[in-house]
Amino acid sequence: MRIAHVSDCYAPRTGGIETQVAALAARQQVAGDEVRVITATPGRMVFAGDDEVDRIAVHRVAAHLPFELPVHPRTGREVGRVLDAHPVDVVHVHAGVVSPFAWGAIRAARRRGIPTLVTVHSVWGPLARPGFAASDTLVRWSRWGAALSAVSQVAARRIESALPRVGDVLVVPNGIDPAEWSVSAEGADPGVLRVVSVLRMAPRKRVLPLVRMVQTAAADLAGSVRVEAVLIGDGPERARAQRVAQGRGGSIEFAGRLPRERILEVFGRSDVFVQPSVRESFGLAALEARTAGLPVIARSQTGTTEFIHDGVEGLLAGDDAGMARAIARLGRERRLLDAMAGHNAAVQPAQAWPSVLAIVREAYARAGAGVH
Repeated sequence: MRIAHVSDCYAPRTGGIETQVAALAARQQVAGDEVRVITATPGRMVFAGDDEVDRIAVHRVAAHLPFELPVHPRTGREVGRVLDAHPVDVVHVHAGVVSPFAWGAIRAARRRGIPTLVTVHSVWGPLARPGFAASDTLVRWSRWGAALSAVSQVAARRIESALPRVGDVLVVPNGIDPAEWSVSAEGADPGVLRVVSVLRMAPRKRVLPLVRMVQTAAADLAGSVRVEAVLIGDGPERARAQRVAQGRGGSIEFAGRLPRERILEVFGRSDVFVQPSVRESFGLAALEARTAGLPVIARSQTGTTEFIHDGVEGLLAGDDAGMARAIARLGRERRLLDAMAGHNAAVQPAQAWPSVLAIVREAYARAGAGVH
């Protein structure tokens, strides 16, 4: 197939959506598809125009705006020019909570009668719903037949609630290569519970509540099991979180951003991964940890429940207090910890790339069926 992926942000910017779009495009290209990416993100060497990143053709529809915002005042026209110059069989639009470039690209694709799949990579909260309802009126998704998808059941149900006229929303999950997350685990120490998390240290990812969860679990386990945590990542709340971490029990190390090889090293000497966020549409870092063999503790309201089932791949909790109790529980119940770790190491997740590519292909077929 000839596929165009549209994403507001792309390399050299880094983030969950950008990483997944790049990985999906690369695997489709290996499978024999002709793939290109259309983005509003300027490149390092090419500000706007045709570029190439990791052997993927990239078309940068960038404009000189404050803070290099990933938008363009004439998105429809400029994206249309790319689609006219490079005809494709399907346009796959990747959207977050606010994706003005993506919405403009949908118009361009639908005006040309190109089957369009929209994948939402975020959870739509109550404040976002009115805006997206307006977007539905503007782009007329229902009338045009663009297929709508999300990366998890949780995210899909939120969209259906916000836009009841679109009907069922497909689930097109993020993908992972299990071979890239294989680790050699170090021997466990029953006297120490080694906690790890990988996250952007910003309010939405909830690094401060994570620090408090670790401290609460450490106080609960005091005298029997020592809790040691390594938090990987950076962001505007790191300094504050470090100050809070110095206040009470538990040993918490802030490792900063690390490449995948270093993350794997930390995973290899860890016992459990904790994901503290609530508005998590999928939880790619948690999937990576689960694939590496780590039990995962996460909130039960998130898209992480696509691959973490309570008592099987990890533990789910309804609130922060429950998360802290779950950490302490695994410090006490080593048999449960070992059983979940053994399961995760032996059983590949359903989100391995071959399965995800098949799901994406089916979604493209649905997008094609909606063209009229």
